[in-house]
Amino acid sequence: MTNVSRTLAEFAVGLRYESIPPEVIERAKDCLIDTVGACVYGSQLPWTQTVIGYATRNSAPGECSVFGTPVKVRAPFACLCNGASAHAFELDALVEPSVGIHPSAALAVPGLAPAQGRKLSGKALLSAYVAGFEVLYRIGHAANHSIEKVGFHSPGVVGVFGTAVVVGKLFGLDANKMVNAFGIAGSLSSGLMEFSSTGGMVKRLHLGRAAEGGFMAAVLARDGYTGPTGVLDGKFGMLNVFCRDAQPARLTQDLGSVWHVMKTKIKRYSCHSTAQVPVTLALDLKEKHRIVGDDVASINIAGGEKVVKQHAINEPCDITMMQYSVPFSVAVALHRDPLDPRTFSEATLADEKIRSLARTAQVELLKSAPGYSTSACRLTLTLKNGKTLTAEGHDFKGTPTMPLTRPELLEKFLKLTAHRDRRRAERLFSQLAAVEKDADLSALDFAL
Repeated sequence: MTNVSRTLAEFAVGLRYESIPPEVIERAKDCLIDTVGACVYGSQLPWTQTVIGYATRNSAPGECSVFGTPVKVRAPFACLCNGASAHAFELDALVEPSVGIHPSAALAVPGLAPAQGRKLSGKALLSAYVAGFEVLYRIGHAANHSIEKVGFHSPGVVGVFGTAVVVGKLFGLDANKMVNAFGIAGSLSSGLMEFSSTGGMVKRLHLGRAAEGGFMAAVLARDGYTGPTGVLDGKFGMLNVFCRDAQPARLTQDLGSVWHVMKTKIKRYSCHSTAQVPVTLALDLKEKHRIVGDDVASINIAGGEKVVKQHAINEPCDITMMQYSVPFSVAVALHRDPLDPRTFSEATLADEKIRSLARTAQVELLKSAPGYSTSACRLTLTLKNGKTLTAEGHDFKGTPTMPLTRPELLEKFLKLTAHRDRRRAERLFSQLAAVEKDADLSALDFAL
């Protein structure tokens, strides 16, 4: 078997809770909390309800919660539903700098589902989450931002590997079986970028399928099924089939000494990651200069190559594309409150004032900040009185350099969950914030 597969497998299998730095544990808990909030909100949306209906009809009775609902199903169906609901409304956590992964759906969801069903401890969950994160990040980093350039959706392609680690560790796989879990997971990678044209709803499903597929890979490996040991770096491995100009050396770089969990980025607004900084800049200009959307004649956005090539959508056709569009998200921020996820609605999509302003947006490459997925942005607003306002930045509240405090995270969590039952939502938040003290996760109430 290849050294890469074995090195990653041995790291994942051997990682112990006691060897994980305290700050890494705290950041992992932030993502768990944020993921549950995103799932509870996402579970009520019609496209997620369709997935939940599918799972309910086809699953045998189970012990794993579909977060935000009273439904309990078997673990693979819970992974499918919760992965889809985590990504159902662009609320799930990412990493900064981006490497094309979604730790919420790929790691937190498949960690919580089987841990709950098997009555495992919070420490076991956190150990599995961190192990999965460190492996998943390195796979995404090694892909070198090329997966989506080829036409595949990166989180759907790489997410299965992170899930396989989390579930494999929770199920007690040894290193040999974990290598096989990688090998199986590689044949379950999927997700096409064609959703950026039409049919955007399917984008939500990619993350659910990644969680479901990674679960399958781990369980099959546990039961003796095998997969190719060169699935990551072999001739027809993931880095050579789904990628161009990959960097295989990154797969094991600084493994066990640099903790990429600390790069977790928690979103403030329910729009794509590339829109988070532009929206922040728009809000800053609104507050500083006391303007409203009706004062703005046109928008200019200078950002990274990814913004220019994938997110310069002036006329989104549905809610998914509205959230995927940087120009439209900026126009929304100038006219409404983007901190409220309910702002990104059919009514907003149909608002002619917002649509007209989004049409004016010019998107160009920010030459001072090279990099395919850089978060750096320069936003220029030309007002109807002829005045020009400009702001530039690369950060927002929620990134690793400006992390949300626990009270700020609670504020977001309650915004997503308290519409059901605030008291129960506050209790669940407190339990997740101290999950390492819990010896049996089966008692957690995710129904709210």
